[in-house]
Parts: sequence; structure tokens; C-alpha cells
Amino acid sequence: MTPMQAEQAKKPALTTAFERLGTPMAFAKNQEVYAQDDDAERFYRLVSGVVRTSRVTADGRRQVGDFYYPGDVFGLDPGPLHRFAAEALTDCDVQIVRRSAVRAFAGDVEVDRAILDATRQEMERLQDHVVLLGRKGAIERVASFLIGLAQRREGGPVDLPMGRQDMADYLGLTIETVSRTLTQLQGDAVVKFASTRRFQVSDWGELEALAA
Repeated sequence: MTPMQAEQAKKPALTTAFERLGTPMAFAKNQEVYAQDDDAERFYRLVSGVVRTSRVTADGRRQVGDFYYPGDVFGLDPGPLHRFAAEALTDCDVQIVRRSAVRAFAGDVEVDRAILDATRQEMERLQDHVVLLGRKGAIERVASFLIGLAQRREGGPVDLPMGRQDMADYLGLTIETVSRTLTQLQGDAVVKFASTRRFQVSDWGELEALAA
């Protein structure tokens, strides 16, 4: 086995399949990656940018499902259709591979294991979101959200790729409540906003206490 083959063998089947079989596609900001209720025939791996998933209910309200960042796999719906739509929140590069091609490449057992692991991670994210919506107040929700973003960086300013309405629809709050809470956090010197789309944590201990 060559060093390259040995390195490939260490990688999860799904990761290797994306690298070998994935079709690269670029999506402009606000462009749809796939629609709600589209056939779930493909897997998606984000290379750069940020993707938002959302669902519009029968009464016209929008619920943001999650935000995906480079390295994340999305589109892992267990059923035949996508329950949520996916849109590029920023300019994005995405690797796309058909489910059937992944199975043919890696074999059913390995693929099922990889999909199960990825689905487990999705379930953990969903459970965290349910707790966020069901058990936390407004300031706890916003603090938890900011911590999640800040933890993706090793200190320094944090860019907010999403707007206040996206945050509100994800956190189950009104845009007025989100804006008021962010203003409160800045007034209390917990976070500092250099602009509406960039912030820095000033007091980690207090932010974590608010999110708990």
C-alpha cells in the first residue's frame, strides 16, 4: 500500500467519496442549493462559505434549521425528500455527490456506517436546538448562539454571516428581541460589536454564565 493509499484508508468512507467522486459547484450569495421537498438524491459537503437551511410552514412562517460551515456535510435527510431548503448565506463552494455513487464506490456497509455517523451528529445538533428553543429565555438563546460562533475561532473578532432576521428565525425570537438583547450584551460589556456583522467576546465567563 502506498503512503497515499494508507492516508485514504484512514479517512471516513463519506469523506473519501466526496474527494474522489464529488462534483464541485459554486453558489452565489442567496442562491438556492436545493429546495424544500426536493428529492434527496445527493449529499453535500461545504468547502467554503456558509449555508443556511430553512423551512416555510403552511402559514407562511420561516424556521431556520441550522447553519453549516466548511467541512460540514448536509442534505442527510433520512427520507426521500428534503424537509428543509438549503441556501448559500455567502458565496459558497460545495462538493456534491449522488447517494447511489457513494454506495457503489464504498459499499453499502461502509456507507451506511458513515451516513449513520453523520446522521447522529445531525441529531445531536437538532437536540441542542430543541433545548435551546424549549428551555432557554431570550438572553440565554442569544448568548448560546454567540458562543457557538465564537468557538469556531481561536480568539479575535468573529464575523456574523447571517443577519438579525436569520438569527431570530433560528432562535425562535422576534428580530426586535434579538436586536434588543445584542444591545444589552454590548451595554453590559459582555460582547463588543465593531459593526452589525462583526463582534468580539469581551467577557467569556459572563457570556457562558448567561448561556447556561
